[in-house]
Amino acid sequence: MAKKKDDGTKVIADNRKARHAYAIDSVLEAGIVLTGSEVKSLRTGKATIGESYAHAKDGEIFLVNAYIPEYTEASRFNHEPKRVRKLLMRKSEIAKLSNATLRQGMTLIPLKMYFNPKGIAKLEIAIAKGKKLHDKRESEKQRDWQRDKARLLRNRG
Repeated sequence: MAKKKDDGTKVIADNRKARHAYAIDSVLEAGIVLTGSEVKSLRTGKATIGESYAHAKDGEIFLVNAYIPEYTEASRFNHEPKRVRKLLMRKSEIAKLSNATLRQGMTLIPLKMYFNPKGIAKLEIAIAKGKKLHDKRESEKQRDWQRDKARLLRNRG
């Protein structure tokens, strides 16, 4: 099952590697165009977005390579697990995202898929730039130092 948070959202899929591999610039929320069997399958919480990405084409944004498993009770009306799915956003947001991807090294990465308190499937998408190896090491050093600093302050009093 999907994990329920305090604010009423149920997280379906989380891309935990994204913050390690990419420098996140800004985060936006988008709706997803889904079929009925996809929504039922998402409610089981077995979707993955770890290897997926989004791209802009003809004034629209599409989610590519997101895996939503087939719903076993849907019989012949089932969906294709890795089909391209359209994302629903305002025109101004789409323009912002497509302009960002035109810049060198910027890409659209899904961070989290969840059901909002109304029960509608949403996708948290980020404009990101890929980190180099030395950037990843620097992030790890910062994280370790923050952890050690918190431990020292906690032990001190």
